[in-house]
Amino acid sequence: MKGPLFYSKILLFGEYGIIKDSKGLSIPYNFYKGALKSDGNSSDEALKSNSSLKRFAQHLQSLDNSLVSFDFESMNRDLENGMYFDSSIPQGYGVGSSGALVAAIYDKYAHEKITVLENLTREKLVQLKAIFGAMESFFHGKSSGLDPLNSYLSIPILINSQDNIEATGIPSQSVDGKGAVFLIDSGIVGETAPMVNIFMENLKDVGFRKMLKNEFVKYTDACVENFLGGDLKSLFSNTKKLSKVVLNNFKPMIPEQFHGIWQKGLDSGDYYLKLCGSGGGGYILGFTEDLDKAKDSLKDYKLEVVYQF
Repeated sequence: MKGPLFYSKILLFGEYGIIKDSKGLSIPYNFYKGALKSDGNSSDEALKSNSSLKRFAQHLQSLDNSLVSFDFESMNRDLENGMYFDSSIPQGYGVGSSGALVAAIYDKYAHEKITVLENLTREKLVQLKAIFGAMESFFHGKSSGLDPLNSYLSIPILINSQDNIEATGIPSQSVDGKGAVFLIDSGIVGETAPMVNIFMENLKDVGFRKMLKNEFVKYTDACVENFLGGDLKSLFSNTKKLSKVVLNNFKPMIPEQFHGIWQKGLDSGDYYLKLCGSGGGGYILGFTEDLDKAKDSLKDYKLEVVYQF
């Protein structure tokens, strides 16, 4: 059995903000991918994945049948035959490793599944997001369902608010463009749940809530609009403001050794950094108007280019 491939994703804008109804923009990132396999592989990784999938299958059995139901007979038979998820997507890096797995399981075993080929109305997207949120909660405690949705559809998704999402087009890439979005590997695995817990704790503070609404959400929304509209001048201006707000208010989510280079980008204007996913490790997302300058400024780090303007 060789399952269809499901790709990683990058939430360009909206991390944490989408919990409080900011806009968000999520794009597929085809560099990493995963697929369900049953090929008799008995490596430690395959066995570990198989045992994790068995626990995941128990979680799926506890879900509300009116939301989604699965062919558990086939699923359990495949699991007994050693099925595992073969994935190059790094875990704890904010690029949707559990999202791709959830998408693969839904695609293979869900009854009456909504397919990519049908007319994807907003209602269907919201329904899929709810199904994926319930499925993925096994991994994170609370999930928006966006990562699996992106992985399943493999198209950019614009989040207007919690229950208003739509498939969108993004400006086409310019392969020789100077501007770029890139990833830096922090070298640390991030844990989503503890970071989300810190954020939820912070929300109890009036000042934090005010900052979130008046600054974080405002700049996030502006960045999404600038990016989709191809207004690069405003995009970099708003990304700089967003980067500064994150450094000042989301310090626990930024690995300590990156506080300095985060500030260096703000001071020099060579690049601006932001969280990729929940933070705490994994990847850090960078935006630059001049990729050569950013590479020079960050020469101690390997930059992975995601998108060029």
